[in-house]
Amino acid sequence: MNIYTRTGDQGMTSLIGGRVPKDHIRVDAYGELDELNSFIGCAVSCCTDDAMDVLRQQLTMIQHEVFDCGSDAAYAETRQGKVIYKVHAELAQRLEQWIDEHDAAVPAISKFILPGGHAVASALHVCRTVCRRAERRLITLSQQEAVNPEVLKYVNRLSDYFFVAARRANALAEIEDVAYARSADVFTTRKERNEKYDG
Repeated sequence: MNIYTRTGDQGMTSLIGGRVPKDHIRVDAYGELDELNSFIGCAVSCCTDDAMDVLRQQLTMIQHEVFDCGSDAAYAETRQGKVIYKVHAELAQRLEQWIDEHDAAVPAISKFILPGGHAVASALHVCRTVCRRAERRLITLSQQEAVNPEVLKYVNRLSDYFFVAARRANALAEIEDVAYARSADVFTTRKERNEKYDG
């Protein structure tokens, strides 16, 4: 396989079903997902302790799923015929399950926290912010062209996962999260949230 093809020398690249300029919003969107996946790989590399096994396994699964998100985002708007997407609702649902499990295993917080702590937590906070940027690009794309709605849902849930997984990494390493010194009380307990929504 040739690594270089020369087909992009004039500033064009291939999507699934068409060619577009390399700065096209769709290329930008799946490029953000590619960057996110690289940072997830860095986080996996930091999971060297046995205590981080659960996070290592989940993050490796997520890497495959972020690749799927990128694949779904790479369909050209002009593609003819049926589009077969890879990302479905159960992926976001599983993320929600993992979020709840990690959230139940960490101390409650009421204030914003500083990104950092253990190397795994720090890497996951980077993933969280890159994920939010990818989400913004996908939303911009969705306002102009078709995007698998399950990708939008998954990526939105994924940034929540990274936040609570970072907190879980610190808890596993017995490192306390540091509250932002000038934060108001912004987080509620799960019980308070349920009571609010039930009311």
